[in-house]
Amino acid sequence: MGLRSKLGLIFLLVSSLAILVLSVAVYSQAQSSRLDRIRSAADERIQLAAESYDRNDVPLFGSRLDDPELPQPLRDAVLHGKRATFKTGSPNAKMWAAVGVKDGRILSIVQDYDTSDASMNALRRALILGGIGTVAMVALVSVIAAGSLSRRIVAVAGTARRIAAGELDASAAGAAGKGKDEVQSLATALDTMASSLRGQLEAERRFTADVAHDLRTPVTGLLTAAELLPPGRPSELVRDRAKVLRRLVEDLLEIARFDSGVEQADLEHVGLGAFVGSAVGRLRMQQSLAPDSVVVRRIGPEETVSTDSRRIERILANLIVNGLRHGRPPIEVTVHGRTIEVVDHGDGYPEELIAEGPRRFRSGMAERGVGHGLGLTIAAGHAKVLGAELTFGTATTGGACARLVLPDSPETES
Repeated sequence: MGLRSKLGLIFLLVSSLAILVLSVAVYSQAQSSRLDRIRSAADERIQLAAESYDRNDVPLFGSRLDDPELPQPLRDAVLHGKRATFKTGSPNAKMWAAVGVKDGRILSIVQDYDTSDASMNALRRALILGGIGTVAMVALVSVIAAGSLSRRIVAVAGTARRIAAGELDASAAGAAGKGKDEVQSLATALDTMASSLRGQLEAERRFTADVAHDLRTPVTGLLTAAELLPPGRPSELVRDRAKVLRRLVEDLLEIARFDSGVEQADLEHVGLGAFVGSAVGRLRMQQSLAPDSVVVRRIGPEETVSTDSRRIERILANLIVNGLRHGRPPIEVTVHGRTIEVVDHGDGYPEELIAEGPRRFRSGMAERGVGHGLGLTIAAGHAKVLGAELTFGTATTGGACARLVLPDSPETES
């Protein structure tokens, strides 16, 4: 049950209970007033009858002397010198009135007490119909009010999802509408959180860009100096570490360009299956890979796409290298239409990466090896520039599966 239904049900139950209590109170008060009127009328009649009997020895209004059916509580009250009335209970309710007269006798009158006369029946019908109408009206108003509140909460939740997806400029306060209630307070707090997150991300982006730019020159000098070292194992280790450091700096610079939003796709028409085959061949030569370490398969007819071939090749290289480094060969690259799948035979991607996507400086599970977590982040950045969808999951064989789906009409970022 949604919030709208819950609030509507609560309003309906509360209003129904309030109307029920009010109707019972009104009906009870009406019954009490009617009883008081009948008592007053009986009391007036017994007074007139007593006066007539004391003057003329003639009882009026059908009054009787020393009625044997006189209720005992009423008889006791008269013997104590009181004029009193008494109502007997159902099913044949009666109203009695009695008073003491001359010669120590008791004069009394009695009349039927109809508990369901026309006026009370009319009041009961009015209360029932009015209560039903009021409940229906309250139900309608509560549904409208709860619907308005529910729509505002749904709008704030939608804005929260947009913020979580990276649209940090989205305003929850605007989606919540006007007002100073709890929904508006929640929306304001969400906007404050998004603003703080936006500032932290911007600081992180600036830091990444500044560090990469500041390191580029000294790392280049270090690599140049390492090439001048005399041959030997120590020199090879220094050159290898210097190259790793240079690749890290280049990766950081590439991520900084993605963060700045200046990257654009250079579109060209490419036969996707043939291009993937040649790109994998170039990667084998560059990485000195065995022919059977990376296998390319094509399913269906050749698809010609308008895309940036350089970025496609970079995405493929990062996915394949990640599979070789953290999984187990052979790496299977499958091209089907506009979809490219890269599957390894390792332990698969961690659940956190599958659910949230890649994050920089986080490589995943220990069993998938160590690293800076930049390769998949860069692949995701290139896919975003292409307007493609890059997802990570688990293959049917249990290994890691990365799926790149190119769009029909590529979207480019400015």
